[in-house]
This record gives sequence, structure tokens and C-alpha cells, in this order.
Amino acid sequence: MARPEHNYTNHDITDKDILYEDNHLIAVNKRAGDIVQVDDTMDEPLDEKVKKYIAQKYSKPNGAFLGVVHRLDRPVSGVILFAKTSKALERINKLFKGREMHKTYYAITRKRPQPEAGTLVHWLIKNPQKNVTKAHDKEVQGSLRSELSYKLVGELDGYYVIEVDPITGRPHQIRVQLSTLGCPIVGDNKYGYPRGSLRKSICLHARRLQFVHPVKNEPILIVAPLPKDGFWEKFEGLVR
Repeated sequence: MARPEHNYTNHDITDKDILYEDNHLIAVNKRAGDIVQVDDTMDEPLDEKVKKYIAQKYSKPNGAFLGVVHRLDRPVSGVILFAKTSKALERINKLFKGREMHKTYYAITRKRPQPEAGTLVHWLIKNPQKNVTKAHDKEVQGSLRSELSYKLVGELDGYYVIEVDPITGRPHQIRVQLSTLGCPIVGDNKYGYPRGSLRKSICLHARRLQFVHPVKNEPILIVAPLPKDGFWEKFEGLVR
């Protein structure tokens, strides 16, 4: 019997989705399934939803400026930051380029990582036609060096929760590097998990974003609550 097709459910952005906002920046707790910018599916992208939210909240009939400074894969949930002014966009881009934006993710796998903590370095090449990234142990032509640190933080009912701190920000980096470690993320059949999720989500959540505010020059910590999807809730006690 064929598996039922998943239909994408579009949700408008509301106050409860906002993790942080000031005159310069806005951070949203992205739902798994939302696309950050428009693609060939033509589903309404998250950046347009956030623009609509700002325009309605502040009565901007001509629309609102919004700068995309980083992305999360469509099946990934968690904190994503946008710039509300061109000045903030320019300065945040410099923070990302200088690796001064500190990101922490949580992934759930069915395999215990060996070793239980460490650093992974690979050279990645993305195939844009297939939207798949391949990891190499050594540098090859066209590859980008990719590094992350990870540690096992707990186990529950045969599932393992891994905290991941990416040092670089490559497409599909965490997904392919954990898979190369032998720990494909639950639901990520693109990178080795036996089956996909009917929700079109994977168990990878962007939990924290830490940086120095590019205009106010003060430390900022943004934390995204775990998804309320009937699965993530049971790991609440394992996630800092």
C-alpha cells in the first residue's frame, strides 16, 4: 500500500512564534516544514510570512524590509534570525562570516555516537541537482572544509540526544557529518535513516543562538523551545 502523501500546512507567523525582536533584529522559532526563502514548490516562504507579520504589527502599508542572514533546511526546526534594517543586515553578515555567531543544535539518533564526544572535520560537496551533500575525509576539488563539535547528552528509550556546535555553516553539514559518524538523524532518509517522516521533518532542532548585538553591542542569547509534536516533548529533560 502506498504511503499517504504529506500536504504542507501553511501557518501565519504570530506573536507566539517570535523569540526575540527589537528595532534591528527579529528571531523566529521556525517550524519543521517551513522553507526559509521561496523555492520551486512555490509554498509561502518564512521570510514573506515574517514581512507580513511586521507590516501588520506596525501598520506598514508599503510592506517591511527583511534581510535573510542564514538558513535552516526545510525539515529542521528552531531559531532563525532576520535583520529588520539594512545596517543590521550588513553587520550580522559580518558576524556570520567571522564565525562570531555561536549556534547550538540538538539531534536525535538511534545510534550511540562513538566516541561519545569529539570534533568532526570533513570536506563537503553539494550536488545542487539532487540537493544532496557528500562528505569526504580529505580535500577534493570543489569541496569546502566543514567542522563541528558534538557530545552525547543523554539516552531515552533507545534514542540518543546529541548536542552539536557547528564551527562552519555548510549546506546539510550536521546531517551529513553525523551520518558519516554512523548516526543518521531520526527521520532523515536522505542521509541514511531507514525511513522518512510523514511530517517531512527530521529530529534536528536549532536550539540556541548567541552573539553580540551588532548595533547595541550587548550579548544576546536566543533559545528556541522544542517542537510540540508528540515526540520531542519526552526529551525536554535532556536538553539544556
